[in-house]
Amino acid sequence: MNPHHETIEKLRPFIRRDRLVETAVALVGVPSRTGEAGEVSDVLARLLAADGFSVERPTGGYDPAPAVVTRLDSGKPGRTIQFNGHLDTVHLPFVAPGVKGDLITGSGASDMKSGVAAAVEAVRALRDSGALPGGSVLFTAHDLHESPWGDGRQLDTLIREGYVGQAVLIPEPLSDPLPVIGRGLAAWKVAVCRNGAPVHEVMRPPDEPSVISAAGLLLRELDRLNDALGAEHVPPSGGGADPGKASVFVGQVHAGEIFNQYPQNCRLEGTRRWLPGTDRHQVEREFRELLGRVARESRTTIDCEWFFTRDAYYLDTNDPFVGTFCGAYSSLSGRDLPLGSKPFVDDGNSFWAIAGVPAITHGPKAGGQHTLDEWVSIDDLERVALLYAATAVSYCAGPKG
Repeated sequence: MNPHHETIEKLRPFIRRDRLVETAVALVGVPSRTGEAGEVSDVLARLLAADGFSVERPTGGYDPAPAVVTRLDSGKPGRTIQFNGHLDTVHLPFVAPGVKGDLITGSGASDMKSGVAAAVEAVRALRDSGALPGGSVLFTAHDLHESPWGDGRQLDTLIREGYVGQAVLIPEPLSDPLPVIGRGLAAWKVAVCRNGAPVHEVMRPPDEPSVISAAGLLLRELDRLNDALGAEHVPPSGGGADPGKASVFVGQVHAGEIFNQYPQNCRLEGTRRWLPGTDRHQVEREFRELLGRVARESRTTIDCEWFFTRDAYYLDTNDPFVGTFCGAYSSLSGRDLPLGSKPFVDDGNSFWAIAGVPAITHGPKAGGQHTLDEWVSIDDLERVALLYAATAVSYCAGPKG
């Protein structure tokens, strides 16, 4: 029999659907907007402690919501695999959890409290089954993930402090394909300003520049930049995946308070995405230089807030971790997992950029991320928990070096 099949069948009885759902509902039931995940982190820590796990609470430089860390050590030599997730949600009105049929709903149900619960269930199953033949499992959960309210610095600090395995699984709601390449991301806010106060349009000073016209000039320059970025190219990954194009995007433009006011400022917001191999610091410098040129030409001042989110992402398909995970997936699902790109940025970008650690994003079938209608499949949560546990058994048994 395929060794993955044997492992899966040994672990299957130890994945408890009722316990998994209870954990997910308990986490979803605690409001935890980004920067405010202290209470839900406490709830998770208590759940793990009640299960008999030793829990660490490193702050990662963010005292209001210490991270949650636990470990499962086989007591034998081997590799360390990490299960990592975030507990914060975007800043939308809170939706209480619900369970109906195969679905869990509520704030964070898909992004990504239920995925965290699946990772917890995988650790429980490994402990209860005694199936881990060597090495260890490191579980981490944290705040400050969702941008622009968070900048990922809590996880980044934890990584630099050594809370990192030799390979990482991240149960974000992406179940197909396996992402092997992705772009970096920063969000930005720009204010185009003039010196005078807001006035009625017929009273506008003749020599004062128009901030709306200046914003129009800036928009044209950003369009040109986006066209130029679209011509950039990065060689496909080992799986032939295309990360998409580098881009600059404008999502919001605001000026004035009423229709016939000559405004003092115009505000724009958007994103900047870049390809693997790009220097993120140079990306920011070039953006600010463009703003400076437009400010001089339009006789305005342009201020910029730049919110670095995550650097670009790459996964070496030749790493043993990838083969182990894909083998376990195929044995469990009966098909191969196609390789592709990561459409968003997540914690895997940080693990690769900071520590050079292979990080695989793979979670349950879910939807409604960043909306009021989040949902996740309970059946698929069970699959993810079993897949994570089976991957750990095979990977951790390998040589530490």
